[in-house]
Amino acid sequence: MKKFFTAISLICAATAVFAGDSIPRIIEHMQERVTIVQDSAITRLMLDKQNGVERKQVEVQGFRVQVFSSNNQQNAKTEAFRIQKLIENSNLETEIYVQYNPPFWKVRLGNFRTLEEAQLFKEEVVRTLPELQGDTYPVRDKITVME
Repeated sequence: MKKFFTAISLICAATAVFAGDSIPRIIEHMQERVTIVQDSAITRLMLDKQNGVERKQVEVQGFRVQVFSSNNQQNAKTEAFRIQKLIENSNLETEIYVQYNPPFWKVRLGNFRTLEEAQLFKEEVVRTLPELQGDTYPVRDKITVME
C-alpha cells in the first residue's frame, strides 16, 4: 500500500510540473473524490471497542424489509445504489444491505427477529419514502444480531 501511495505521489508531482499546478492543489482534488462507505455495524463495533464493551455478532433466522429487487442488467446495480443513498439521506435509522445474488440486485433493511417488527418498520419506510411503496415488503432472511 505504501508503494502505491508513493507511486501516486510521483505521478502527481510529474503532472504538477507539466501542468503548472501545485502538488497540494492536485492532492486537494484527489481528496474531493474519495468516498468512504461504511456499514453502520462497523461504527457500532468501533464505539463498543472504545467503551470496553465486548459483544459478539451472530447470524440467526429473522426478517428484513426488502425495498428493491431487479435482474435488469442495464440498470439494476445503479438503481440499488441510488436507493441506498436515498435511504441514507432519509431519517430512517436502519442497517442497509445491498446484495447481489445473480442475477438479482436487492436492497434490504434492518435486522428483525419477528415478522411483526418487520411489518411495523415496512410501514415506517412507506410513510417516509412513499416512492418505494410498490416494492417494499418483509422477507425471511438471516439477520445479524449482537449477543
